[in-house]
Amino acid sequence: MKNFIVNDHYSFVCESKKTRRGFNHYATLCLNGSGIASDKACYLNRTWESYEFQSVMRGAVGKAKISTVDKDLLAGYVDSYREDNAFAGIAAAAGIADLLFDNAKDRSQWKLRMMKAGLGQHISVPADWEHLPVEEQERRLNAALGALK
Repeated sequence: MKNFIVNDHYSFVCESKKTRRGFNHYATLCLNGSGIASDKACYLNRTWESYEFQSVMRGAVGKAKISTVDKDLLAGYVDSYREDNAFAGIAAAAGIADLLFDNAKDRSQWKLRMMKAGLGQHISVPADWEHLPVEEQERRLNAALGALK
């Protein structure tokens, strides 16, 4: 379940459920904590949304019996919402190595240190990491950082 708080009055409560053939998304538009409209979408595959639940949130706004001004406000929120990328900070800190260091070895060491600091136990390097050429280490680290962005 995920909550999207628009302002002091409006919010969305969204949920995803697996089905035998795919998954469903549900969104409930709430006014002062009470549901006033909802929408459901069934998916067999990935969605075309900019972020999870965008389509059903739009649907709930369309079904709501509220003023045009409020509908425009909510539609603007749904269309402009951007999810924070928790990994972007790690990638930015690691990317500073390209500015700080002239040689590949120092850049690779910095990038790996920043990734380990940000990801902790969730990152593991190959057992033969120290024996890889520095250029290969840097290539792999840059690819991993690209995925974090």
